[in-house]
Amino acid sequence: MANHKWQTIFLFIFINSAMAKAVTYSVTTLGAKPDGKTDSTKAFLSAWAKACASVKPAVIYVPAGRFLLRNALFSGPCKNSRITFRIAGTLVAPSDYRVIGNAGNWLLFLHVNGVTISGGILDGQGTGLWACKNSGKSCPTGATTLSFSNSNNIVVSGLVSLNSQMFHIVVNGCNNVKMQGVKVSASGNSPNTDGIHVQMSSGVTILNSKISTGDDCVSIGPGTSNLWIENVACGPGHGISIGSLGKDLQEAGVQNVTVKTVTFTNTQNGVRIKSWGRASTGFARNILFQHAVMINVQNPIVIDQQYCPDKKGCPGQVSGVKISDVTYQDIHGTSATEVAVKFDCSSKYPCSRIRLENVKLTYKNQGALASCSNAGGTSAGMVLPTSCL
Repeated sequence: MANHKWQTIFLFIFINSAMAKAVTYSVTTLGAKPDGKTDSTKAFLSAWAKACASVKPAVIYVPAGRFLLRNALFSGPCKNSRITFRIAGTLVAPSDYRVIGNAGNWLLFLHVNGVTISGGILDGQGTGLWACKNSGKSCPTGATTLSFSNSNNIVVSGLVSLNSQMFHIVVNGCNNVKMQGVKVSASGNSPNTDGIHVQMSSGVTILNSKISTGDDCVSIGPGTSNLWIENVACGPGHGISIGSLGKDLQEAGVQNVTVKTVTFTNTQNGVRIKSWGRASTGFARNILFQHAVMINVQNPIVIDQQYCPDKKGCPGQVSGVKISDVTYQDIHGTSATEVAVKFDCSSKYPCSRIRLENVKLTYKNQGALASCSNAGGTSAGMVLPTSCL
């Protein structure tokens, strides 16, 4: 017992000394006001400039309260590779969506290395823009709440993203990104509010997170490799989607993706791969979907290679995206439509080496259906609906 006590004290001293080596900049000391009304952008950028110029590890501390921020660019490279944003409060976007609506990003980290965001709430205040878009009026595109671009060794832990205008979190052109305990929340009818979007990135991990939104919970774009998603709850939303791929003729592929221990509740899709119905050099291969629970999901398992929103830009063409080595293992639950498994693949490049293993999906307490078009593969164990591969 005494030994354990000394270990605890030693650990406490060790953590404190590690943090003591870091220099801390509080945004309130630099002029930020926690009243939700005063523009605190300058104070946050000032804290970033100091932290980025420090040769020692740095902490940017955001105390409790609501801090109003306009769009902000946190740019590197920095003099150290250990900068932590420790957020106890809430960062609030302007309530008038026109202020940042055409900026592309609300909070953008660019060319940084070794940045951690710990805790905090990001409130994108997107409801006004959603209403504008849903009314059919001409509106700004909307800003992504949090973006990391061309950055490495990023950690996002215990962060909450509320009501983003567009995507909640985007990882673009990054290596070694870990997200854990992230909560994303927006209305099920909010347009284009993808939870986490990953593209042109390698070594991204998304763990122990809960995503409720109006678009894909996680969307996986071209150029994504070595992606690991585990213990994620999705719903409402459009599921976990690879794609859409093949929008461009010359396009990087997607490979080595694992999605495991996930739950989908009242979502439009479960695990989905989608590609445009037109020529492309894109591909998706070595994909594993494992241990998934579907609760009243419209399309639990779907490959759609004829994606063509509004039927514009791809009339009469077939997808050039090659899909191969996709495994569905231990997937069970309920489908909200009769066709629970749908593989609608390219007639020019059929899906190959698709594998179904221990899949049990039902529709209204009865057997569901499977539909295959240009799909080849195998099944093992109990597979319901009966495999059409």
